[in-house]
Amino acid sequence: MSLPILTAVTDSVVEAGLVSAFDRHDLGVTVVRRCVDLPDLLAAATTGAARAALLSADLRRFDREALARLTMANVAVVGLVAPGDEAGERRLRQLGIVAVITADATVEEVAGAVVEAARALSNRAAVGPVSIRHGFSEPVAGYGTARPPVLDRAGRPDDEREPAPVAEGRVIAVWGPTGAPGRTTIALSLAAELADLGASTLLVDADSYGGSIGQLVGLLEEAPGLAAAARAANQGMLDVPRLAVLCRDLGGGLRVLPGIARPSRWPELRPSALENVLELSRRLARFVIVDCGFCLEADEELAFDTSAPRRNGATHAVLAAADTVIAVSSAEPVGLVRFVRGLSDLRDLVPGVEPLVVVNRLRASVAGGDPRREITRALNRHTDTEPVALVPYDLAAFDAAQAAGQLLRDIAPASPARAAIRELATRLAGRAPRGQRQRQRRRLPAR
Repeated sequence: MSLPILTAVTDSVVEAGLVSAFDRHDLGVTVVRRCVDLPDLLAAATTGAARAALLSADLRRFDREALARLTMANVAVVGLVAPGDEAGERRLRQLGIVAVITADATVEEVAGAVVEAARALSNRAAVGPVSIRHGFSEPVAGYGTARPPVLDRAGRPDDEREPAPVAEGRVIAVWGPTGAPGRTTIALSLAAELADLGASTLLVDADSYGGSIGQLVGLLEEAPGLAAAARAANQGMLDVPRLAVLCRDLGGGLRVLPGIARPSRWPELRPSALENVLELSRRLARFVIVDCGFCLEADEELAFDTSAPRRNGATHAVLAAADTVIAVSSAEPVGLVRFVRGLSDLRDLVPGVEPLVVVNRLRASVAGGDPRREITRALNRHTDTEPVALVPYDLAAFDAAQAAGQLLRDIAPASPARAAIRELATRLAGRAPRGQRQRQRRRLPAR
């Protein structure tokens, strides 16, 4: 049975040659529609009439979001690039298209790439870049004799491949329910302590309701940060070096990727783009701490509209990509009730990950004579879990850190709150607690 495909090739000569060759030879593919632009391609894909699409690297407005819509329509994508167009090939691969072939390949090669991509998508299996080692008879019209190269993911020949990358970093999402339990404070302090332990750490502000990490560390100007990284990822232009440039280096192995300061900009944080940002972040730092939004509610009215942006899509994407989820609760009775209800929703959203519970602002005035025992008992009774950290309410230390735009570890190194967070960081880093290290602390420069 022939595979129905769509084409969206900007070079009309190449497209005509491909369609003509597919019609003349039994290559296992049939072109059911020649699309004139991206909207035409997306509309045709939603009809279910095709299982694959062959498109040009320079197709106008094609981005990661469009690729996600094609994938959700069960349409595999094969990229077609002009010979020598390294930038176009790199962009397609960074968008997530692993099947990329040059336009001077034979029609047999092109058809084989399309069939293999469709098979991989239907099997929900990862497929490497297409590599054909033997030649065929008929080149694509508009180009010369085929010269099928064997390429890696970056488009380099076998003998120029880079060595295997180092182990990927770990993504830790920090979530908390409505009511400001101190989620951002915990995320910032945890990232600082991990960096202080000698692990390279990246702190990402992915709160779609308005980030505040930049202000907490003294970044008073509105830096592009995560929004710029998401835009670059959506266009297939983001790589590790560019991501590093968008981050703000605080020194000591700690980087910060500021979020959106204005909640109205939430549509810029598309889930598909954030997934790519987090994937590249793993290659930039050993630990990636992500401060995500509080709201876990799904937009039920948009359940069948896969192209519409979702208010909480960024939070869902972060939690789905996280290796570890830290759930922050405040110690007040109202905060605990909100946390118990929210934790149930969190477990439903990420059933494969059991959240690590952190109780913030611990004090006897709201929890009784022995707040540790009382809160641990309450959480165990209502959530069937125990907190991994109980952070004392050191209001003076946190106020001083916020007023100075500095880290808690630098403003109040002897704070009991800092000690509790450092113990959690030590546990996450897989290290035994260390004694006091003699080193000179360096304050963050004024910004």
